[in-house]
Amino acid sequence: MKEEFMVFSSLNFLYLFLPLALLIYYAMPSLKSKNIALTVLSLFFYSWGEPVWVVLLVISSVTDFYMGKIIGKYRNSKYAKYAMISSLAVNIGFLLVFKYSGLLVETLNAISPLDLPVPNISLPIGISFYTFQTLSYTIDVYREKAEVNRSFMDFLLFVSLFPQLIAGPILRYVDVAGQLAHREHNFEKFKIGITRFVIGLSKKIIIANHAGEIADQFLNFSKSAPSTASVWYGVIMFAIQIYFDFSGYSDMAIGLGKMLGFDYRENFDYPYTASSITNFWRRWHMSLSSFFKDYVYIPLGGNKRLQIRNIAVVWLLTGIWHGASWNFALWGVFYGIVLILEKVFILDFFKKIHFVSPVVSRIYALFIVLVGWCLFYFTDFGELATALKFMFVPEFDPQDFVLAQSIGNNAIFFLFAAMASTPLFKNALVFIKKAFKEKIPEIIDLIANLSFNGICVYICTALLTGQEYNPFLYFKF
Repeated sequence: MKEEFMVFSSLNFLYLFLPLALLIYYAMPSLKSKNIALTVLSLFFYSWGEPVWVVLLVISSVTDFYMGKIIGKYRNSKYAKYAMISSLAVNIGFLLVFKYSGLLVETLNAISPLDLPVPNISLPIGISFYTFQTLSYTIDVYREKAEVNRSFMDFLLFVSLFPQLIAGPILRYVDVAGQLAHREHNFEKFKIGITRFVIGLSKKIIIANHAGEIADQFLNFSKSAPSTASVWYGVIMFAIQIYFDFSGYSDMAIGLGKMLGFDYRENFDYPYTASSITNFWRRWHMSLSSFFKDYVYIPLGGNKRLQIRNIAVVWLLTGIWHGASWNFALWGVFYGIVLILEKVFILDFFKKIHFVSPVVSRIYALFIVLVGWCLFYFTDFGELATALKFMFVPEFDPQDFVLAQSIGNNAIFFLFAAMASTPLFKNALVFIKKAFKEKIPEIIDLIANLSFNGICVYICTALLTGQEYNPFLYFKF
């Protein structure tokens, strides 16, 4: 893979940037000097491949830092309101220009006789993540839920922290404000961070990348003729890819944060075990769901006023947030409709058939999620229509030996991925640790931990050295 930017699942990051960053960070004598070093390292990390976009990140940070100061100084006055509006205008303006301008012009050209030139602006990596983070600061200061930050360097560190800058989770200022000034560094926390990072790396390299290759093989209709079985198989593999890719990046971010003394909120909670779509979105990308709930859904009226409208608005925005293509808007509308139907009658129906609902509701939720991933995958509406036709109008090819061979070759992989998407392995490990808590010496536990991490890193390194397929799915965000 040709790297235009640095990602965690790269040899440059694993063997150059990360060791050097940790060495520099821990060589600093005080927390203040550690913060300065971490800010510089984070900006360098972000500038890898596209240095110009650091300017945009800094402009966004400067804007919201000073808008926050104005809001704090002139609370409950028109000046505070103007500062809040300015923060919203600048941040949303950046998103419209750098992320959505091409889509908007293309759409305008398609529905009108105009023939406007389509802007060719490269997308600043992670812009949706850090824009939401800076907005959370000014909004919370305006609501008097956060104290005004007096140090621009601390604020810039909050915005640019490299562990979560390019793929989340979305941090809120109130969650890390205290940690910017006071945080604990110790061996146990560092050890937990390494293991969490290695688990995330393994999810991405060992599971997500392999599933993604299979998905592309069967969902790229220029490579293979579609059938009902092949499309469903491809969508299932894409579901495995996107879960282990995104949750893997979140695990790596949480692990890196712990290595640096930070504690981040969890972002995934085994979403494929959800019993409804409402429950699924309480488990999937939780930092994004909670952001839209607290900053859009509740201010619109939440459950108290025009609930259906509020759900529709939130899910249209959620879809568009994921990418500058109308299939993402369709994906958001699809989930909005399903969630409205659940509010109106589906969840009540499952309660009435309680004797089978645990099984039925989970099958229902997984089916809806898979259909949603089909909408998410295909940016071309012609290909999307073809995929949906084959998914719901049965057409089988008994001579499809490529599909049969792939299913046979990947049966064990699929079983492992399916189990890993549930709490099974985690619960087994917890049970073993409880059972042998006082019987296993600390040195043996440490050796076992080091062995596990070493084996996983060795496998990931070997795969990264030999494979070309290592996509960064969240570049579009």
